[in-house]
Amino acid sequence: MSEAESPERLAPERQVTVEDVRALMGASTPHFALQLRNRIVKLIAGLPEDDPARIEGQREIERLTLLGYTGETRGEEDEEDLVPLPSLRDER
Repeated sequence: MSEAESPERLAPERQVTVEDVRALMGASTPHFALQLRNRIVKLIAGLPEDDPARIEGQREIERLTLLGYTGETRGEEDEEDLVPLPSLRDER
């Protein structure tokens, strides 16, 4: 995954929308969370504080940062045959 963005999405005359933010955050995983976060940071950089796309983007930036550093747990912790995957932070 690259941090490069579609030139059309970043065109100065184009209004950034909540759907633009959601398109980037769609299938976020711990492996790509920080790259997606950086793309959203660039996408919303020039928007006013009260812009809906900026508000959604800031919310998603927080979620992606947490996901990127703590990972995700798969499976239920009390399932006998399925051990939850540890966070990457736990493996360091």
